[in-house]
Amino acid sequence: METFLIRALQLILSLSILVVLHEFGHFAFARLFKVRVDKFYMFFNPKFSFIRAKKINGKWEVKLFAPNVPANERPKLDADGDVMVDAKKKPILEPIPVSELPEGDWRKYPDNTEWGIGWLPLGGYCKIAGMVDESMDLAQMDEEPQHWEYRSRSVWQRLPIIIGGVLVNFILAMVIYSAVLYTWGEEYLPLENAKYGLQFSKTMQESGFKNGDNIVKIDGLAVEQRSDVIEMILIDGKQKVTVSRANMPVDIVLPKDFAQKILAAGETDLIAIRQPYVIRDVAAGMPAEKADLQPGDSIVGINGKQLFILQDIATELNALRTQQIEINYVRKGQIVNSKIKVDENGKLGIIPSPYSDFLETKKIEYGFFAAIPAGINLGWETLTSYVKQLKLIFTKEGSKQLGGFGAIGKMFPKSWDWQVFWSMTALLSVILAFMNFLPIPALDGGYVLYLIYEMITGKKPNDKFMEYAQTTGFFILMALLVYVNGNDIFKAFFK
Repeated sequence: METFLIRALQLILSLSILVVLHEFGHFAFARLFKVRVDKFYMFFNPKFSFIRAKKINGKWEVKLFAPNVPANERPKLDADGDVMVDAKKKPILEPIPVSELPEGDWRKYPDNTEWGIGWLPLGGYCKIAGMVDESMDLAQMDEEPQHWEYRSRSVWQRLPIIIGGVLVNFILAMVIYSAVLYTWGEEYLPLENAKYGLQFSKTMQESGFKNGDNIVKIDGLAVEQRSDVIEMILIDGKQKVTVSRANMPVDIVLPKDFAQKILAAGETDLIAIRQPYVIRDVAAGMPAEKADLQPGDSIVGINGKQLFILQDIATELNALRTQQIEINYVRKGQIVNSKIKVDENGKLGIIPSPYSDFLETKKIEYGFFAAIPAGINLGWETLTSYVKQLKLIFTKEGSKQLGGFGAIGKMFPKSWDWQVFWSMTALLSVILAFMNFLPIPALDGGYVLYLIYEMITGKKPNDKFMEYAQTTGFFILMALLVYVNGNDIFKAFFK
């Protein structure tokens, strides 16, 4: 439960930062061109808001857990005082004149933005006056464009208002990457320094790899680190892998559908670094503590079988669940034997030391001015890699791996780590920027498509088309949201 809460908190904080800054990109350009912004909300707020605030006559008014301000519209009446209806017999709405609103009504002060925090943490929004958006507030669209509205601006002013969110997200990713590199540098294990070899997933082993192999080349190109291997064989589709096995080169040719096999297996940890099993810490109340195992002890055998590699020992313990075993370990140069019972999960309650304690990693430090271009380059590389990965989801197996908030949450570490948190936030910022730029109605990319159409033809899409397009786009996004989060639920309960 604690792990879930830590991950959930990291996810909510990360998405909150990204959504607020994305919407601020729209807000900033709208205000730059003197377009009114009616509302700015973090999270959605159906029916009521946790917090809403607005500046009235120079003073801030704040409402907590309050119903939303009603829409500034009313049924339109004809000359006889009857409600006018459209072709579908629905009442035609019109904006309520500000002069008719009572004193203190927030709608009487449209020049000032309403700020708030909603209760539904699925995003946020910036409601720009004179724009058909997800709020579907169409009454104002039946009136003549006003000078403070989005629709009264030239296409060259509307374009930056639309792409402002995407622009801010991508710049934010580069800023975060630069800050991460400046603060923590870049550290990784060169594969040539993995002296105990690599540990491979089941599908990797079925394709010809053996635990203890070390990858040397892929399609004749030297590889520096594990991330290079994953990108080259899964995303770029390279098939010939040369490994070092017992100090001899061995060529492995992967099948053409290798990526699909990995996706079908649902494997995420394809390659791990093999390392000795040295204890960093012991969990209170667990079998290891009862057997008096201590930090610094190095496990070298189980039930008389010589084992010292972490992954081999973990496999052996998993096969000996709930059994009483004899464990052999080295303490201060002496081999010690102890009896210990493995728990029902195949665990002893040991936190092992990381491989960086035994293997020589490579660390690159960045000064302030060096970190900036390095962060920009990392941002572009991340975007390029993500775009290339998209081809995998347009397959039967790839579509099954799509995940929602649960899958994203699992990308964060089980314990709070600021370096990983900011790196993940930068990655999500890149993803948010790209996904929002897709030409789907209701996304920023959909609006860009409309503007490109207007640039080419010299005509705006009519408001009725925009209404239908927004509705269609909204249902597409909701269907996708249900599908990806449904995938998470299915995996949690049935896999």
